[in-house]
Amino acid sequence: MRSDKPSDSTKEEDPNKSAVEAITDPTKGIGAIKNVTMNTPLDQERIKRGEEIYNMKCQACHKLDDKRVVGPGWKDITTRRKPEWIMNMILNVDVMLEQDEEAQKMLELCLMRMPNQNLSIGDARDVLEFMRQNDGEK
Repeated sequence: MRSDKPSDSTKEEDPNKSAVEAITDPTKGIGAIKNVTMNTPLDQERIKRGEEIYNMKCQACHKLDDKRVVGPGWKDITTRRKPEWIMNMILNVDVMLEQDEEAQKMLELCLMRMPNQNLSIGDARDVLEFMRQNDGEK
């Protein structure tokens, strides 16, 4: 797993937004990830690393289809959630489960807290790229 911070994973928040707006944007979740630039075509190296992380840390609870096991299935996650929300959920799971309305709804449905996997921003971006491929992006 990589610990470097990829250049396309985060950018500074819009200076015209207030700090409260930046923190409480429900579509982006709560955490350090404010903006994610999605590149096309997908980065094959990121997909490979993301799949390795999925196999090691995620697949016991999350399947690649829409079936819920412990956690929800990942099918179409990238069409239902913004990339910032996904990455914040991966990186800042405890705060998301305590304060984010959508994360709380998932917790009520699944009845199991997602553990903090201690992934880096680069790792989370790799997992996101793998999710995009799983959802049919090219």
